[in-house]
Amino acid sequence: MQESRQIGASARLAKGVHPLNSDAMVKNLRVLGIESSCDETGVALVEVQGAGVPVLLAEALYSQIEMHQAYGGVVPELASRDHIRRVLPLTEQVLASSGRTLADVDVVAFTRGPGLAGALLVGAGVACALGAALGKPVLGVHHLEGHLLSPFLSADPPEFPFVALLVSGGHTQLMRVDGVGRYTLLGETIDDAAGEAFDKSAKLLGLGYPGGPALSRLAEQGDPAAFKLPRPLLHSGNLDFSFAGLKTAVMVQAKKLALAQDCAVTDLPANVLADLAASTQAAIVEVLVKKSLAALNQAGLKRLVVAGGVGANRMLREQLNSECARRQVRVHYPELHLCTDNGAMIAMAAAMRLQSGQQTASEVYAFDVKPRWPLDSL
Repeated sequence: MQESRQIGASARLAKGVHPLNSDAMVKNLRVLGIESSCDETGVALVEVQGAGVPVLLAEALYSQIEMHQAYGGVVPELASRDHIRRVLPLTEQVLASSGRTLADVDVVAFTRGPGLAGALLVGAGVACALGAALGKPVLGVHHLEGHLLSPFLSADPPEFPFVALLVSGGHTQLMRVDGVGRYTLLGETIDDAAGEAFDKSAKLLGLGYPGGPALSRLAEQGDPAAFKLPRPLLHSGNLDFSFAGLKTAVMVQAKKLALAQDCAVTDLPANVLADLAASTQAAIVEVLVKKSLAALNQAGLKRLVVAGGVGANRMLREQLNSECARRQVRVHYPELHLCTDNGAMIAMAAAMRLQSGQQTASEVYAFDVKPRWPLDSL
């Protein structure tokens, strides 16, 4: 058990890559992480000593939600421009909070993909510029791997192996995780992700942007059994997901209710909207919970990790906690503030890849980004 927590021998830490090949660096490695894949700019500093679990020294995050609300969703060009404005001030904030300077940074990590191409290029460009100026190596990190490993920053970190439910606005996947970089895809969505189902259903109900959290808040006031909505692929016999049909069913139900009351969907009584929101959330959560349990059974494992923005959903956590307790399964989540995109998960993933010997940082500062990048290709 202790060996699995160590995640690889310290002697293999970024072997042979200057300046990470000194004994001092092996014992004390600091990674600056930059996240800019979509509509949050995140910067964090993580420290790892030897084979120990990396520790978060400081982090800073700026969300673009208010800027994008006027458009009902993320505008890629605006997102990229805002990342440019925020990333260096956030870096200064992190260094000041940690009591460190740029000279104390050993590796600069950045989100290489997946995400919005322009937004990714901002983080990659800044990271490589910092690396070149400081003479320090850089490392491109997979965004989803950051989410996947983010629970290692929590007060109750997991141990390998485990099944991971990656559930966010753009991704819904079940993975078997045997170690850093050792990922096997068990199932994924064939159309809309769970987060998209939340967001698009919320938009249909006139709840604005970001829709998922708004729908979840409204659902707390409603009856989850008020409307019979489909649970797509619940009995498919595999571990894949599909949420596009559910979104369509919510739209059809909402239009029927509006027609019956001779009003627009957004003008339906508050209690009706709350019931529809609660029924929508219940359908999404039931599918996520039952597929996660089926994945654990298929993998023969007793440990589940939940990561990604939808992992903050209270109903999902309550039902997973209850069902996993019944089956004597341990379930782990990142801290709530680490469920959204953030720099801490990028720094953490980079530190763990270096520590495990899965990857070495590079002093080649030419870079590219991968807007589409399957996690199981690592």
